[in-house]
Amino acid sequence: MNISFRFPEIAMRLAAGAACIAAAAFAGLAQAHPPVRIATVTPSAPPRSAEIPTAAADAALESLGVGDQLRVTVFRNPELTTEGRITERGTILFPLIGEVQVAGMTPAQAGAAIAKKLRDGKFVVHPEVNVALAQVNSRQVAVLGAVNKPGRYPIDSQNSKLTDFLAAAGGIAPAGAEHVTLVSNVEGRTEKRDIDLNAIFRDGDLSKNVRLQPGDTIYVEKAPMVYIYGEVQKGGAYRLEPNMTVMQALALGGGLTARGTQRGIKIARHTPQGVRQIDARLTDPVKEDDVIYVSESLF
Repeated sequence: MNISFRFPEIAMRLAAGAACIAAAAFAGLAQAHPPVRIATVTPSAPPRSAEIPTAAADAALESLGVGDQLRVTVFRNPELTTEGRITERGTILFPLIGEVQVAGMTPAQAGAAIAKKLRDGKFVVHPEVNVALAQVNSRQVAVLGAVNKPGRYPIDSQNSKLTDFLAAAGGIAPAGAEHVTLVSNVEGRTEKRDIDLNAIFRDGDLSKNVRLQPGDTIYVEKAPMVYIYGEVQKGGAYRLEPNMTVMQALALGGGLTARGTQRGIKIARHTPQGVRQIDARLTDPVKEDDVIYVSESLF
């Protein structure tokens, strides 16, 4: 018998047997350890935070008001170009169509209203009207006190925060305080609010950088001062810094002259009982409105 001819047949039978044994083993393992079903969980959408109604506020700040100066142009009709101020009735006078109510509208809405009247009156077939604000007078904020450029500044969607108007006024003057007073008219009553600028810039408390409303007034008070005179290099009024001492105040004035003496420093301090004279040392604290006098040395 030729074994070489039977070798392929024997190999095929061995392979088939091994496959049957592996299948049986896998079936037993599956019965002993059933597959674990993994549930697919669809994450729910996160709850939406309360939306801040900034869109409505921005729309109100873009609306036209009484006293605003407008420039109206009509495409391909330069003869209809008009500049005018919104009247107390909230209207603007436009050629051919007369008065048009525009107060309370945005510039785009006002342009659409003028275009409709031109089209309905058959003055212009396909009018394209553009309304631009030449000067804002209905929405202004007053910035007063110790700023570099006090005055009234327009409020819009781009410039509506407290710091925006301080920047428009040229910033706080060197003698200005580190807090401001905001005066607002809320439902017919006047409200005052003191705002610490350090809380905004140093501490990053943006809640203090409030959004202003038309008619608000920002008042920047003068910083507390200390006054130095006598035998000092540069007598005068200087800004009182927190925890300032007599030595620091004298340093602002350039220090003592050659004739000045540290033993002759006096402070005139205002008290509820009147002005009080105090013999001061260099390490003594200085208070608001103190008057520091350096006397001349006798030797």
